[in-house]
Amino acid sequence: MDLVTASIVILWIAVIALIIVVLALARQVGVLYERVAPAGALMVNQQLKPGDAAPEIEARGIDETALTVGLANQLLFFLAPDCPICKTLLPVLKTLKKSEKDISIILVSDGDDGHEAFIKEYELTDFSYIVSELVGRSFGVSKLPYGVLTDEHGVISSLGIVNSREHLESLFEARKMGVASIQEYLERHSEEMENTDNAVREYSGQGAEP
Repeated sequence: MDLVTASIVILWIAVIALIIVVLALARQVGVLYERVAPAGALMVNQQLKPGDAAPEIEARGIDETALTVGLANQLLFFLAPDCPICKTLLPVLKTLKKSEKDISIILVSDGDDGHEAFIKEYELTDFSYIVSELVGRSFGVSKLPYGVLTDEHGVISSLGIVNSREHLESLFEARKMGVASIQEYLERHSEEMENTDNAVREYSGQGAEP
C-alpha cells in the first residue's frame, strides 16, 4: 500500500508540474505572437492619411475608358511593369477581385512603355488600368507597390506600401476593424491588455488590505 500511495503522489506531482509547464509555454507563445504579429502595410505617405477624403481625379484607362479615381469603395494599386514585387501580388489582386465584389480595383502606373505587353502577359484585361503620373503624385506615392483603399464615402480607410500578400490583405482588415492600420490595432490591443492587467493588480492590492 505504501508503494501505491507513493506512486499516486508522484503521479500527481508530475501532473501538476506538467500543467505548470503547459501554462508557461502558453504564456511564452502569446508573448512570441505579439513580437512577430503580422505587419500591415507600411504608411510612409507625407500627403495623405487615413480619414482624409481621397483626391477625385478624372483619368482614362489604357483602353480609353473614362474613369474617376478617389471614389467610394476603390482599391488603387500602384504598380509598374518592371516591378518584380508587383508581379508577385497580381494573383492576390485577382483573388480579391472575386472575394471583395463591392470593391473596384484599379491598377495605376506611369511611364510610356510596356503596359500593353504587361497586361497581356499577366492577363489583366479584367482590371481597369490607368497610366497617369498625376494620379501617383496626387496620392503621394513614392515607392511601389502601393495600395490605397477608400470606404463607402470616398474617404481613405487605409493605405501604404504593400510588399506581400499579408500587407495587401491588411488594408481590408484595417478597414473592417475601423483602424488606420494593423499596427494601430495591435497597439490598441496591447494598451487595453496593459490597462486590464494594471486594474487587476490594483484591485488585488486593495482586496489584500485588511
